[in-house]
This record gives sequence, C-alpha cells and structure tokens, in this order.
Amino acid sequence: MSFRILKFSGDARAGLLTLPHGEVKTPVFMPVGTSATVKAMLPRDIHDLGYKIILANTYHLYLRPGLNVLKKFGGLHGFSGWHGNILTDSGGFQVFSLSDIRTIKEEGIEFKSHLDGSLHFFTPSSVIEAQDIFGSDIRMPLDVCPALPCSDEVLKDSVDKTIKWARISKDIEPDKKKGLLFGIIQGGISKAERERCCKELIKLDFPGYAIGGLAVGENLNERLEVILLLNEILPQNKPRYLMGMGKPEDIIDAISRGVDMFDCVLPTRNARNGQAFTRKGELNLKNACFSTDDNPIESECECYTCRNFTKGYIRHLIKAREILASQLLTIHNLFFYNTICKEARLSILKGDFHEWRRRFLKNFDK
Repeated sequence: MSFRILKFSGDARAGLLTLPHGEVKTPVFMPVGTSATVKAMLPRDIHDLGYKIILANTYHLYLRPGLNVLKKFGGLHGFSGWHGNILTDSGGFQVFSLSDIRTIKEEGIEFKSHLDGSLHFFTPSSVIEAQDIFGSDIRMPLDVCPALPCSDEVLKDSVDKTIKWARISKDIEPDKKKGLLFGIIQGGISKAERERCCKELIKLDFPGYAIGGLAVGENLNERLEVILLLNEILPQNKPRYLMGMGKPEDIIDAISRGVDMFDCVLPTRNARNGQAFTRKGELNLKNACFSTDDNPIESECECYTCRNFTKGYIRHLIKAREILASQLLTIHNLFFYNTICKEARLSILKGDFHEWRRRFLKNFDK
C-alpha cells in the first residue's frame, strides 16, 4: 500500500493510492454505502461508473447485521459482493448525531441503538477490532466531533480525547497488509486546536489523515480557512481525506487546497429525492415544467441515464414512485461526481487546474 503524488498544480494534487483491492486515482469521490450498499445501485453499476472505492459505516454495520454475521462471511467484501476498496468510518459522527441518546466518557462513547434502544459502548479498541472484522481497506479511529458553535472547554476536551483515542488506536493497528488506519483531525474552527490536533497526530505517523468536524455549524469561509491551515501543516506525502463534505463547488475548492479524498451522501440522497446535479447547478425533476421535456438531464453527459432517457420520463417515474427513478438519477449523479474528479485530475496533470476550476465554477449554479 502506497501513495504517490504525480503532479501539483498550485496546491492541487494528482496522486495514486495503492490499496489491497486496487489502485485509486486521486482526487477521488467515494460513494457512501452506509449499510454495505450504495442505495439504489448494484455493485456492478458502481464499478461500471469507474469507482474503485466506496465508504461504509461502522455504527450501522455494528448494529445490523452485526459483527458475528460479518465474521461468518469473512468481512464486507465477501458479504456485499463489492470487490473494490472499502473505507469504513469509526461511527463517531453517527454517535455525535445521536446527542440525546449517547454519553461521551473518558474511555469511549456509550450510546443507545436507534433500532431498539439497546445500550452499547464504543471504545477506541472495539472500533478498530470491528473494522478488522469488516476487512476494510482504510479504517478510521474513534474520535469526538463537537457540534459548532461550542465552548472552548468542550472543544479542547474533544481534541484531547481524539488525540488520546488516536494513540490507543495506532498502538493496536492491525497488520498493515490488511488495511490503513488514518488519523482524524478535530478542533472545530479554532486555529490553535486544529493545529494542536494535527501536529500530535503527525507525531504518530499515520499513513493518511482525515479532516473531520466540518459542515457541523460553521460557515463556508471558516471551513475553507481550516482546510487551508491544515494544507500548510500536513505532510505532503500522505493522502488527505475531507470527511462528509460533498457539494460540487466544495469539492473543487478543497481540491485547490490540497485535499485528495471526499465522501458525501448528497449525490445519492438527492437522487432519491428527484434531484440531479448538472454543470449549471441542480435540477428538481419533480417540477411540472419537466413533464413533457424530451431532453436528457444533460445533453453533453455520457452516462447511461442521459444516453437513454428523457427528463419527462424520469419525472413520470418519480411521480409514480417507481424504483427506477432513484436508480437512474443515482447513476447520473454519481457519474457527474466521478467526472468532476477525473477532469480535476486531468487539469492538474496538465498544469491548468485553476483555469479549469474558474471555468467550472463560472458556469455552475446559473
């Protein structure tokens, strides 16, 4: 397993991440498959769209189907039929979102299942052990993600625990032939706390670093300042993963600030709600104006959906609540996201990323 940067264009990087289930070209967007499936998609569809890595969620998989079931199947690859790479998060963000049914303690996080109310306890060790059972290619340590805004005391405590739990996780890291363990940088929008967390994790020499705790209450400028700060501190030879942020313009801005990897539910969730991403912004195909539209979502798009179906037909499927509507829109949205990253990568290799970025953002959301 290795990571190589092939070329810079400003701070934007084109790289190659080698993992147990194949090479991943960066910048890369990773579709979210929370419960070991990307909603409305076959694994074959994800592969045919060009994706080499997807994301799954420790919290949800731990609760259902459970560790014993996944152990029986030899992990997520054997269980799900997806033969590409899999990144699993630690479940920390999901537990963060369950603020009314969880308690953060010094040793870990106690929480109630959203399924049946049963009580559970995540520790740094148990989260790594669970991901070992999953057979994840990239794994995340347990961390504390505070909601913003928060007090200085809460922010400092979240960073203290994140660093402490990262050390524990690194000490029990599985054989590196099985998967990579990334460190997660917390600290809210505090420059001092972000810098402290980042530098402490760098001392642990993780093979990659994730930027967590954004898009949880801060504004856009504050978010970009954090990413810019970390770009100046993080080692250049390690991959950087921005967790849970996925608007097209946000991805492009983050690429310009040295980020390599992204995930977000937006392209799949929005698809299931009748929305399509295009080069001129987002279309809501539920709208009546599309009922007789005999054009594809985007005339220049080469995805299966745009090559074969009209906006009028897709709107009909949405209104009739047909499963095919979600499938076709998800195919288009994931094709669009993959295309963004491919074009960004090509522009970096050509040395004109910033000109490509300027043109894309000028036309987007008109």
